[in-house]
Amino acid sequence: MQSASDSLFDEAYYKRFYFDKKTSVVDRDHMDRLGAFVCSYLQYIRVPVLRVLDMGCGIGLWRDVVATHYPQASYHGVEYSEYLCGRFGWERGSVLDYRAQAPFDLVICQGVLPYLNPADAKRAMHNLARLCTGALYVEAVAREDWERDIVDETLTDPRLFKHPAALYRRGLAEGFTELGGGLWLSRRAEVPVFALECVDSRS
Repeated sequence: MQSASDSLFDEAYYKRFYFDKKTSVVDRDHMDRLGAFVCSYLQYIRVPVLRVLDMGCGIGLWRDVVATHYPQASYHGVEYSEYLCGRFGWERGSVLDYRAQAPFDLVICQGVLPYLNPADAKRAMHNLARLCTGALYVEAVAREDWERDIVDETLTDPRLFKHPAALYRRGLAEGFTELGGGLWLSRRAEVPVFALECVDSRS
């Protein structure tokens, strides 16, 4: 199967999953809790954050989070949807091949990878490692989440690929150490973490 095309991410898509409160996949309380967790944990392990890349930034939910927790950091939103780029002014680009002049301290990739077929997902994760020298936050619904019936199917897009969690872990492990909670530390980051603070088969 082909990865999701740009035509999927039109005005109707964002109205259904983001703008309509009855069918939105996120809410402000959720983003506040998630942002507090991600940023506080990175502050705890002393990951310096001055440059933030939100890859697949959507309607920009992380922008306020970054401004709250990292007021000195620059936020850069990159989006595949031509509709959103026109509406919000994001830079148009794809997680598959986006390039930047310099790497980022924090890269966010929320809800993007499950729209990619296995080959493209692997390519995207390789590119995320290239873009990041600090920490990565990834959110991706895995096959096991569907099997364990913890996915709200009334809100979740049925067109997502149901990749096993192992596919994501293998792809990300090439460039990152798993910290848990969706957080990954770049193998290029000069940040020491204790053995029980990470999940790393290479340790």
